[in-house]
Amino acid sequence: MTATPEKTSRRLAAKTAAATITLCLATGVGGAYAYWATVGAGSGAAANGTMVTVTVEALVAGDSPQNTLVPGGTADVAVRAHNPNGHAVQVYAIRGNGAVTAVGNPAGCPAAGTGVTFVEPAVPLAPTVSIPANSSVLITLPGAAAMSTASLSGCQGATFSLPVTLEARK
Repeated sequence: MTATPEKTSRRLAAKTAAATITLCLATGVGGAYAYWATVGAGSGAAANGTMVTVTVEALVAGDSPQNTLVPGGTADVAVRAHNPNGHAVQVYAIRGNGAVTAVGNPAGCPAAGTGVTFVEPAVPLAPTVSIPANSSVLITLPGAAAMSTASLSGCQGATFSLPVTLEARK
């Protein structure tokens, strides 16, 4: 008696299915055994941390720029950045954040309209500035303050408030 092609096909399919099921069961049990055999006892914790705001102050006592501002010129801007985080951060950008004003109402220099502007450095900040955990650094931005030739002469030698925003990344 010879087997018909239909019966041969069914037998082959049945054998293939049986072999596949056996392989799956053996792999599953082996995989489960490997998992339980390699897992040890212990404890751990994970948290998604939130970065605390990095603060910036311009010309803190004891800090000073490398040059002074005159009409038609530029001057360095010195800022002190403080990182209160438990990890180091990198300063990515420093941008102007408001109107420049003269500090202390110097004679002949209006509080507003001084002709002084903040020249934002290229982003990302170069050279790279990193602030270690729980510390502060002085950052000097070369030529970041500019004074128009239309500025009043009373503004020469004045101190200016240059509000900035610092962008830091972990």
